[in-house]
Amino acid sequence: MTGSRLLGTGSALPANRVTNADLAARVETSDEWIIERTGIRQRYIAGEGETTSTLAIAAARAALEDAGVEASSIGLIVLATATPDNTFPATATKVQAALGCNGGVAFDVAAVCSGFLYALATADSLLRTGMARRALVIGAETFSRILDWEDRTTCVLFGDGAGAVVLEAPDTDAAGNPLAAGIISTRLHADGAHHDLLYVDGGPSSTQTTGHVRMKGREVFRHAVVNLSSVLEEVLEDANVSASQIDWVVPHQANARILDATAKKLGIAPDKVVVTVQDHANTSAASVPLALDTARRDGRIKAGDLVMLEAMGGGFTWGASLIRM
Repeated sequence: MTGSRLLGTGSALPANRVTNADLAARVETSDEWIIERTGIRQRYIAGEGETTSTLAIAAARAALEDAGVEASSIGLIVLATATPDNTFPATATKVQAALGCNGGVAFDVAAVCSGFLYALATADSLLRTGMARRALVIGAETFSRILDWEDRTTCVLFGDGAGAVVLEAPDTDAAGNPLAAGIISTRLHADGAHHDLLYVDGGPSSTQTTGHVRMKGREVFRHAVVNLSSVLEEVLEDANVSASQIDWVVPHQANARILDATAKKLGIAPDKVVVTVQDHANTSAASVPLALDTARRDGRIKAGDLVMLEAMGGGFTWGASLIRM
């Protein structure tokens, strides 16, 4: 049976756009160096008064408007983030209060760059049980707040933003047959043995500080290509679909070279891959829904398209989801 249906998408970005040239005035780097290694040309950085919750709220409102549904119909909010407003309560509850849909279920998911896929799978599962009829699934980050701005190997890679989707529980047509549109298959994985390759060197329990992002980029690249290719093949096999049948791949926007290598390994044409890393950089859990919303609003992704979402992040965590739009 096809899973939950995607009714609408939305996204939000901070007001402050930061180009590679802007960064070059702050750290020892250059526009050419960043583009050659990552494909990134600019990113958006949260300013005063902009937080993970404010971006999440804006993206959620845009998704609700796109879906044509009222906030009062939302009974579940799952928010993926590695940069919550507070240690607790969950940032999802701030979104819930701002939207005025209190009383339902609202919680955060922490799986870093794979967080949106973890949140999507969690929401889909809960909707299938009847826990709620409609859900908001959000990926929102202010990664700029945990960057070491003296480390050019990491600070040039990330940006801030949020993306959201409205999901509705599986439904049937007048004859009682499951509707074709919806989440077809999702597969998730984690391997904590690789903690030291991508992590934040702080936390309430360990250092009583927030800490900064630390990454061994070469090793992360190698694992990303292998893991993402493997999980995409899992989902294709589970759904009995070939790579040639995919209309669009919406990947986590970490690095243009990872996107190219993964597509090549699976034999997916580059023009089927949605790439926004040049505009937004790596927005962690916001990356996939932000790219999805961008491609829907510019007309690339249309109703009926078969779309593959995929991501890998610190942990390591990784996953993929196949959706009929």
